[in-house]
Formats: sequence, C-alpha cells, structure tokens
Amino acid sequence: MTKLALYEENPAVRIVTGACPHDCPDTCSWQIAVDRTSKRALDIWGHADHPVTQGTLCGKVDRYLERVYHADRLTHPLRRVGPKGSGRFERISWREALAEIATRLQGVINEWGPEAVLPYAYGGTMGLLQQHCMSDRFFQQMGASRLAYTICSEAGFEGYLYTIGATMGIEPEDYAHARLILIWGSNTLTSNLHLWPFIQQARKQGARVIVIDPARTRTAKAADEWLPIRPGTDGALALAMMHEIIDAGLHDHDYVAAHTVGFEQLAARVQEWPPQRAAQITGISAERIRALARDYATAKPAAIRVNYGMQRHYGGGMAMRNITCLPALVGAWREQGGGIQLSVSGQLRHLEKSGLQRPDLLAGRIPRTINMNRLGDALSLDRTRLAASHYAPRPLDRKPTPDAAGPPVKALFVYNCNPAAVAPDQSSVHAGLAREDLLTVVLEHFQTDTADYADYVLPATTQAEHWDLQRMYGHHFMALNRPAIPPVGEARPNSAIFRGLAQAMGYTDSGFYEDDETILRNFVEAQHHPIYETVTWDALLEKGFVRLNLPQPYLPFADGNFPTPSGKCEFYSERMAQDGYDPLPTYTPPKSEAKTEERTNGSAPAGRDPRSLACISPPAHSFLNSSFSHLERFRGRESEPLLWIHPQDAAARRIEEGAWLRVWNELGEVGLTARVTDEIMAGTVLAPGIWWNKHSADGRNVNQLTAQDETDMGASATFYDVRVFVEAA
Repeated sequence: MTKLALYEENPAVRIVTGACPHDCPDTCSWQIAVDRTSKRALDIWGHADHPVTQGTLCGKVDRYLERVYHADRLTHPLRRVGPKGSGRFERISWREALAEIATRLQGVINEWGPEAVLPYAYGGTMGLLQQHCMSDRFFQQMGASRLAYTICSEAGFEGYLYTIGATMGIEPEDYAHARLILIWGSNTLTSNLHLWPFIQQARKQGARVIVIDPARTRTAKAADEWLPIRPGTDGALALAMMHEIIDAGLHDHDYVAAHTVGFEQLAARVQEWPPQRAAQITGISAERIRALARDYATAKPAAIRVNYGMQRHYGGGMAMRNITCLPALVGAWREQGGGIQLSVSGQLRHLEKSGLQRPDLLAGRIPRTINMNRLGDALSLDRTRLAASHYAPRPLDRKPTPDAAGPPVKALFVYNCNPAAVAPDQSSVHAGLAREDLLTVVLEHFQTDTADYADYVLPATTQAEHWDLQRMYGHHFMALNRPAIPPVGEARPNSAIFRGLAQAMGYTDSGFYEDDETILRNFVEAQHHPIYETVTWDALLEKGFVRLNLPQPYLPFADGNFPTPSGKCEFYSERMAQDGYDPLPTYTPPKSEAKTEERTNGSAPAGRDPRSLACISPPAHSFLNSSFSHLERFRGRESEPLLWIHPQDAAARRIEEGAWLRVWNELGEVGLTARVTDEIMAGTVLAPGIWWNKHSADGRNVNQLTAQDETDMGASATFYDVRVFVEAA
C-alpha cells in the first residue's frame, strides 16, 4: 500500500502537496499528511504523479519531518549575551528584536551609508519567494551592497553560455534513450538521484555508462566503467577527445557546417592536443582517450551529464566550455537522448521578476557588488582586502582601488546560508564574524556555526510551514509549495521577517505590505512568455506542479537555433574575445599546477612541493551542503569527518586506516580520520563535506584549507583547486 492510499481515505487527515526547497536538480514534488485536529504533520512522501519524482524522495528529505520537529529547532528570537562565537543568547520578543535591529541598522546607515550593509544568502531554499523576494525589496529600498551569488556554479555557467548561449539541455527523461552516457564530474546517486532511473532504463536497452571522476563514487561503482582523472584536468581531456574525433573524421560534417561557427579554427587548435599530451596531464592513458573519443562520436545518441564539481578549480569555466563543444561536434543534439545537461535553468531566463524583486526601489542607485566567495576579505577592515572582495567576473573587469572600495561592512544579514561552515578561507571568515563592531543578524532553523556569531538570531520557518514557488534546474516542472502546518513556535517565513524589518525601518512602499499568497499569484499571472503558458495559478493550485510549455520530445538544438549571438554553437566566440578571453577552447590548468602543465613519468609539475596532494571536498552522501549535517541520524551515517587517501600515498606517509591526521596548507589546518582506499586517485585526497565546525572533532572543517581565489570565468569558487600536506598526527 502506498503512503497516499494509507491516508487519503482517512477523514481525520488532510494531504497537502508541496515541493522540496533544497539546492538539488531534482526539485521533488512531495505530499504531507497532516492531522486535522492537532495540525501536526504525520508523514511525508514523494508525489507519485510527478514524472521525475515518481513517488520517491532521497534519504535526506524522506526524513524532512525530523528536521521540522527537531528538539533543537529555533522557535523564538534570540539576542546575544556572550562573546561572539560562544553561542550564548537570551530569548526576546519579536517586537524587541525588530525594533532593536532597525535602530542599530539605521545607526550604521547614518554613520557609514547603506553600502555598509551586506546581505549574505544562497541555496538554503531555492524558492522564488523565500530566497529572493521580500529580502531583495528590503535591501534595494535601503541601497545596501549587493551580493554576487558565485559560490557554486558561475564558472561552469559562463563556459556553457559562451558556447551554447543558455543553460539548456537534455531533459532527464530523455537520458533513457541514450546509447552512451558520460557522467562527468557528477555523483548522480548522491546529488541527482532521480536521474538514475532514466539512466537505468537506457542500460536495459544496451547503453553504457562511464563515470569520469577523481573518486570511485557511489555512481562510479554502479556504472559500467570508472575513468579516474586528476582534479582540474577535464578541459585537457575534452580537447584531446576533439582532436581524435576531428583527426579520424568522426565529426558530424553536416551539423557542424549548418549549426556551428569556428570549426576551422577549432580544428587547428586541437591539433595541439593529441591524446598523448592529455594523458600526461589527466592520468588517463592515450589509448583510453582515443577509445573514449571514438565511442562517444559513434554511439548514437550520446549523452553527457556534467555537474558543478569539475568546474570548482581555476580553469573551471574553460573546462566546461570545452566539454560543451562535444555534442555539437558529433551532432548529438539531433536525436532524443543526445546532448548535454549542466542545468536547464536557462528556461527561466524569460521570467518577469521585476514585480517580485522590485528593482525600481533602488531609484537609480547602483550599489557595489561583493563576491560571496570573498566574505573573509569583505569583512576585513583592511581596505586592500575589501577592494579585493568586489565582484569582477571577466578579465576586462577591474576591481576598485582601496580608496574607492566603499565603506567597511558594518552590518551583515545572513539567511539561507551557513558561511561559517561553507565559505572558503574559514579562518578569515571567522575573524570577520568575530568583530564586535559588526552587527550580524541570522535567520535560521538551527543554531548553526554562523548563528553562534550573531547579535540576533531570528527563527525561520521550514518548507512545511510557508508558501513558495520552486524553480527548477534539473527538469522542466515548476512546483507550488503550500504550507502544510502552522509555524512551529514563533518561527516566521523569511518573507514575513523582512516584511517586519521593512516596516520597523519605516519603509512605506505597498510592496512591504503584500501577503505571500498574493505575491505568488501576481507573479504567476505576470508571466506572458509562451514557455510559461501552461504555468497558471489555477493549475499550480490543482496539481502542485506544472511542466513548462515545451514540446515532447524536447530537442532544443536539433535544428540549431542556439541562443548565442550567432544563433549557432560557438566553437569560436567573438564575445569571449571582447571579454578578454581566448575565443577558442584551450586548457587552463588548476592554479596549483599553473607553473607547468606537463608531467614526466607521473611526477609532480616543476615548482610544486612533491609532498603535497590535491584535495577535493564533494558533498557527503547524507548531507546537502551543510544542511542535514546537524541531524544525529545523518551524522551517524557519515560516522565522522574523513580523509580518503590512496594506499600508495598513505604508505609513503606511514598512515594506517583510522589514523588521526593533520591536514594543512598555508591557510590553516584541520584534523581528519584516515580512510585508506583505492577509490581515490593516487596523488589526490578527498574530504567529504560539509561538516559543521561544532560537530568536527577539532572544531574546524575542510574549508580551513580552501582559498578565496576565483575561477577563470564568473569569479566562482575554487574549492577543488587545493593542495595540502598530510601526516599522522
């Protein structure tokens, strides 16, 4: 018996349809059973009618009600009474909290100007209302500094956009029609679970699945082949594949001629990249590169699923660009099941958001923009570092001089994020958060590492308790989330908190008095692009999710029509040249390897300490960024913060399984437990994350070791471009 059948005939229970809010491409539709008398949620399950969710939730969200009703939920406003970082607070009323914050905030603005206020938020919820609606209105009315949302995917997006024009691609359902699937830098069974059933359908029909990854992940174990690759060298592999495909005449001559620009220049460029050259860089043999290229070019259709991990190094944007050239080169876009997907969020580029976010409230002001990867620099009182924190995503962009960097950050609002755990250069971030002159307000469900540094902690509702509209980036269904239960304790939605703060600040615009349901209805009704024709308020209320108005099968580039300046897939990009980049695919090595790319007999590049190891820190299976890592069930599943290390590297350092390790570099150090395994490439270590600092044995996590460096495109984070030293402690 399904869970729906268990409850739907019970008159004492009502069933509410909603959607998962988390930063995941699956954007699952769910249903919650609620006791009509107590108004308490009884159960949660995946919506059986959703074509991607198909009735199942991941192991984390399947336990979402444990998060909702956890004994440690924040249920009333708090004011700090101890030193910053101590986590010592006292309970206060909402009236006190809003009044005190407004008074202190106005004092900052009066003395330093509105740009001294910095909002810091990211993917704690991906909902259009609770992520960027009332908060945007609030900070735009104020004229606060803006935040560049660069911590996750900007490098890959920029490389993809220069080539294809928008983050559009294969639907997950269409992977079932592929004959060869390359899962490139993605651990699908952990971070994109609902794609896997479609991949399994393809395998039943004879498709092969190859995982390209430095680690033998759960997905790599379940695939037909694991192809280990050195971190940050994916761009070199793609160039060598293009060399082999063109050299062997296996490219789709007709598609290339009709729907691409720059083929002759590309063909000349990749002559510099024979497989034997890429083999020295990637660690994959020249013979295997040739075979992979030929298999990819001749399998019809061939699909690629590429994710964000492989672009979190200095050359991440160019690496994504190189890979994104492959489907057009072999004409994979022609067929159902052929092409590539990084994200399908490009389908949302036509959304009319002005009524939601109200940019008119800026009244012509253009505040500075701070790069969220450089929070440590932004919170520093050193003006040179403050200038470095400004957002400058392209080579032609220039950061200001220290004198022109604007005021120091004197007030910080954190919501939908836990930067004390997730931001790079953790020591710098903690030093900034510890400043006594910094007013810090945190909206949260739990007492996170960041909340410990707050002056005020405001309890926020979970997805079960508020309205939202969930945008998607892994499929084509938008979903409405209806509140299933009343707020727990005194918790309020983000929208209500910022509404209350705006009113406490004396902001009188009518936009600060709209209720959530009205905001969402008006937003949906404001959409007039044909792609959203099916997304009506009535349809969302009736079913809970609606597919965008796209044909089925959806073959976005079968006949070209790329949303680039030329209308074609751009092997040569004039826009890249104008922005200061090489207009052709090239190889940009990891920053730690930039002094020389070539290796001899597997040795380290010249100029780099041969004792150091490359370090990557992908998500632990039971965590989602830093979400869920506070719940005992999931911490128990992950056991403890670990460092995967290859037996060869362990033996050279006299490290045994289970040993306590000191892992360090020039930025800091962290203690981790050794997992000696051949499921990671020699020369590379892996620290699954992200553990809260307070749940780590030495009070620190792997972001002690990650730098505030920026990628080649988009000024994104370089979490996987890290070198560390390891020894038994």
